[in-house]
Amino acid sequence: MPLPDLTEKWSGSIHTVKIGATPEEGGTRAYSIEVGGETGLPFLNFEGETPHRPVVAMEVLDIEPPEWPAALLEPFGEAVKNPVDWARKCVEEFGADLICLKLQGIHPDFGDASPQAAAETAQAVKEAVDVPLIVWGCDDDEKDNAVLPVVSQALAGERALLGTVKEDNYKTLTACCLADGHNLIAESPLDINIAKQVNILVSDMGFPPERIVMYPTTGGLGYGIEYAYSIHERGRLAALSGDVMMAMPIICLIGAEAWRAKEAKAEDEEVPQWGPQGERGPMWETITATLLLQGGADILVMRHPKAVAAVRQYIEALTQ
Repeated sequence: MPLPDLTEKWSGSIHTVKIGATPEEGGTRAYSIEVGGETGLPFLNFEGETPHRPVVAMEVLDIEPPEWPAALLEPFGEAVKNPVDWARKCVEEFGADLICLKLQGIHPDFGDASPQAAAETAQAVKEAVDVPLIVWGCDDDEKDNAVLPVVSQALAGERALLGTVKEDNYKTLTACCLADGHNLIAESPLDINIAKQVNILVSDMGFPPERIVMYPTTGGLGYGIEYAYSIHERGRLAALSGDVMMAMPIICLIGAEAWRAKEAKAEDEEVPQWGPQGERGPMWETITATLLLQGGADILVMRHPKAVAAVRQYIEALTQ
C-alpha cells in the first residue's frame, strides 16, 4: 500500500527585507542582510524554500545596564560602560550578524538623554562597526517620538531597522523611516488581529511592506513561551496561506525576555540547587531562541555570547 503524500502546499510567501546598505548602495556597511522570503514552515525544506537563514543580532545598550546580573555582564567586562566598545566586542569577538542598539538611556527613568545625545551615540556605533544596525527606542512613546526622528536622520542612507511603531503610535517614525530609507519594526501584543492592523496602518501611509519587520512581542522560556510560539506560528500560517498583511519577517527580543526569568537571573546563593548561573542563564536564552525559531523567527536579538554561539550552531545544522 503506497504512503499518501502529506506535504503541505502553500500559496503565499514571506516578504524579503534587506537591512544595511553597502557603499555601492549609498551606505557604509560591509554587507547587507536579507531576511524572510520563506515559502514554507521553518526548516521544512521539503515543503518550501528558506532562501535566507535566520540571523542573530546582539543587544548593546547606550548606558551601562542597570539590572543585568553579573553572569551576563562578565563576558563583556568593561566594554558595557561604553556602547562603542561593547558593539566592537560583539562583532569582533562574538560574531554578531547585526548590532541592536537599545536606547535605554533616553528613558525618563534612566537618564533622559537628549535626542542629539542619542543620535551621537548611534553615529559613534555606526562608525565603530560595519555590520547592519537595529536601533530600538526606550518604549516610552513620547520620548521615542522626540528621539527616533533625530536618530533616523543621523543614520540616513544606512537602511537600518528602527522601532518600534504601534497601533496607537506609528505616524512619526513611519514618516521618518520613509524619508530616510530605513526599515521599520511593527510592534503588537500577542494578538494576530492587532499585528495585522499595525501593518495595514503603516502601509496606508505609503510605507513598502517589504521594509516592515513584525515584532509580535515575545515570551521567555517558562513565561508564556507556549502562547508566544503559537501566535507566531499562527501568523506565519496566515502569511503562507496568502495573507500579504501578515507576510513580514519576525524579530524576537530573546535575551531581554530570557534574562527576566527568575531561573536565569537568580544568583547562585539564592538557588544553589539550580546550578551555576553562568550555565543556566545562557541555557535559558538558548532554549527560548530555538523554540521561537521553530515558530518562524527571522531575527533573534540576544545577549549572552554562549547562547549566541549555541544558536548559531543550531541554525547552521538546520539550514545545511
